[in-house]
Amino acid sequence: MADTPEHTHDDRRYGDHVVVKRHTHVAELVLDRPKAMNAVSTDMARSLTDACHALASDRTVRAVVLTSTHDRAFCVGADLKERNALTDAELLAQRPLARAAYTGVLDLPMPTIAAVHGYALGGGFELALACDVIVADSTAVVGLPEVSVGVIPGGGGTQLLPRRVGAARAAELVFSARRVEAPEARQLGLVDELVEAGDDREAALAMAARFAANSPVGLRAAKRALRVGWGLEFRAGLEVEDAAWRTVAFSPDRAEGVAAFNERRTPRWND
Repeated sequence: MADTPEHTHDDRRYGDHVVVKRHTHVAELVLDRPKAMNAVSTDMARSLTDACHALASDRTVRAVVLTSTHDRAFCVGADLKERNALTDAELLAQRPLARAAYTGVLDLPMPTIAAVHGYALGGGFELALACDVIVADSTAVVGLPEVSVGVIPGGGGTQLLPRRVGAARAAELVFSARRVEAPEARQLGLVDELVEAGDDREAALAMAARFAANSPVGLRAAKRALRVGWGLEFRAGLEVEDAAWRTVAFSPDRAEGVAAFNERRTPRWND
């Protein structure tokens, strides 16, 4: 795709299992635990949290794409082998670490896109749901099968899924623990864009580049209005929108954007 951003080779590794690759103003957040199909271990959760904190504070990042190095899986969820060896006390102690990883993705202040192929199950699908947009290829298989192993979705799935597909559909998917293949996932709204096998990363990066061409101040303010307004009564949501509008209305980005429009040129945003 012509508008896929160029990789700058300015990569940074967080622990053993997470890498951030830079493509100018787009950051690629890479799950890199291929031997375990990117199952989220305690160490991986810490690394993901650290990477998200670094990205959140980087004003030069205008969009983030969440990708995977495994050719048959985006992420298969929690590392059940690790959890099987934990005592109850250890499992309880691990819980805040796991929550921080999922919240880290959810709270990224810039637009986020998940590039999904193969299995995205349980916590893996919850990582995708934490993103603003999900691009999937034709090999994708998604679902929240936690009740089949005696737990429930604990990475935000019970709250994020109903917001995507409605309460009744979310209940059916969670209670049945079923896996949903790509065509049905697109039909149900579990993913937002469906592409050919192997094209998910490129398509997501191209979408991120289109996002990143816009005002960085505007992008963050728009996301804040969208996310904060989710669960609010309509009028309260309008107040959130108005507050976000006020943060951009008198910013240098608005002045530059209006000037560029009137001068018929591409805006020159400040990083």
